[in-house]
Amino acid sequence: MTRQISRRSMVKAAGAAGAGIGTATLAAPASAADAPFAHPGLLHTRTDLDRMAAKVKAGAKPYTAGFAELAANRHAQSGWRANPQATVYRGSGAPENYRILYNDIHAAYQNALRYHSSGDAAHADTAVAILNAWSGKLTGLEGSADRFLAAGLYGYQYANAAELVREHEDFDLGRAQELMRNVFHPLSDDFLTRHNGAVVTNYWPNWDLTAIACVLATGIFCDDRRIVERAVEYFKHGDGMGSVKHAIPVVHDDGLGEWVEAGRDQGHALLGVGLMGTVCEMAWNQGIDLYGYDDSRFLKGAQYVAKWSLGGDVPYTANTRRKGAIGGWSGSETASGVAAVDPAMTRPIWAMVAQHYTKRRGLPASYLTRAAAKAAPEGGGGDYGPNSGGFDQLGFGTLAFTRERAADVSAAPSPGPAASEGARGVRPQASASPAEGDDLAATGSGDVAGWAAGAGITAVAGGLLMLRRRGRAG
Repeated sequence: MTRQISRRSMVKAAGAAGAGIGTATLAAPASAADAPFAHPGLLHTRTDLDRMAAKVKAGAKPYTAGFAELAANRHAQSGWRANPQATVYRGSGAPENYRILYNDIHAAYQNALRYHSSGDAAHADTAVAILNAWSGKLTGLEGSADRFLAAGLYGYQYANAAELVREHEDFDLGRAQELMRNVFHPLSDDFLTRHNGAVVTNYWPNWDLTAIACVLATGIFCDDRRIVERAVEYFKHGDGMGSVKHAIPVVHDDGLGEWVEAGRDQGHALLGVGLMGTVCEMAWNQGIDLYGYDDSRFLKGAQYVAKWSLGGDVPYTANTRRKGAIGGWSGSETASGVAAVDPAMTRPIWAMVAQHYTKRRGLPASYLTRAAAKAAPEGGGGDYGPNSGGFDQLGFGTLAFTRERAADVSAAPSPGPAASEGARGVRPQASASPAEGDDLAATGSGDVAGWAAGAGITAVAGGLLMLRRRGRAG
C-alpha cells in the first residue's frame, strides 16, 4: 500500500536529534542566527520541490526533459531493493563494497526526487525503505585514505536523500541522524582537522570539499548549528586546499578565478566545481551566502573551469604544494600549467551554479551558461557510467535547479544570512599513512579497465575517467 508523506509534527525527530527542528518550508529561512533550520533545506527547498512538480505537471520545458532523464534511470524505479552492509570498505585493506552504498543512496535520492516531481508515493516508500535499511545496519567505513572520500561523498548524499523524505511517516529520522553523526561526520570532521596525518597540502582540494559537504549536510540535517558553523568557517578560512581561497588562489584581471586543480586534470576540476557548488547551495538554503563570499570568488572559479573545459584558453600560475606525512617522508609537486581538456567531458554540475548566478542574482556568466546548455538535460548517478566518478554528484540539475529570473535582483550582500529567495543579491586512492604518490584520483581512478572499450566513454588525464552516456551530444 502506498501513502503520502505526512506533514506531522517533528516532535519525535527533535527528541532524537537533541535539538529543535524547524518546520518551516520556505526556501529562505529567517535571518536570525538562532532561527530554526529550514526543512527541507539541503539541496532542495519546499519552493524548489513545488516548482518541479508544477512544471512537470504543466509539461513545461526544460523540466519535462529533465524529468524524463530521471524517470529513465534504473535507480529511479520503485522496485529497487537495498543491500545494506554493516561495514563499507573503500580502498585497500578488504574487498571493496562501497559501490553497493553509492548505488543504493542514488536510488534513494532519485526515488525521492521522482516522488516530489510526480506525486507517486510508491517512490517515496522505496526511498524510505532504502534509507532505513542502511541506517539500521551500517556501523563503519573502513579502507585506505579513500575511506575519507566515502564518508564525505556518501555522507552528504545520504543526508540529501533523507532530507527529501524526513516527514514520511515510516522514515526513521532519529536513526538516520545517528548514522550521520556517528558514521559519516566523524571521518569528515577528522579529515579537516588532521588530513590523515599528512601535511595540510598533501591532498588536493576535492578531498577537503567532500568533507566540507558532509559536515555541512550533517549540521543542517541534524539541526546542529555548531557543526554548520564549522563547515562555513572552513570554507572561508580553512588551512587545507579545499577552502575557497586555496582552491581558487588567483583572480585574474579578466575576472576569471584560477582553479588550482586545473593543473591536475579536467575531471577533478569539474568535480571540484560540483562539490563547491553543492556546499554553496546547501548553505544558501539556510540563509548563508557562500556563493557571494569574497566578491563571488566561486563564480570566478567556476567561470574559469567552464571556459577551459569548453576549449578556451585560460592562464595558470605555477603552483607548488608540499606533500608527505607529518614527521615522515616529505616532498613537493609543482603544477606548471593547465592540463589537457576534452570538450566532450561533462558532469551534471553546471545547471545549479549557472542558475544561481544568472537567475537568482542576474549576473552575466556566459561560460557557465554555455556549459550548462551543453550538458542539458542533466542526468544523475548511473547516467555517466557505472564507476565511482559517475556517482560523485547527485545531478538532475535541469529538473531541480532551472528557475525563472528573480523579479528583484539586488547587488551582492555581505556574507551571511539573507532574507528571502529571489530577493537575495549577488559563490585517490591513498594509503592510511600517506606515502609518496598517494594523492591519486579522488574518483574512479581504479575502475576503468575493460568496461571502457565500446561503452561510449572518454578516458582522460592520466587514467582519470569521465563517463558520458552513449549517444548524448556533449
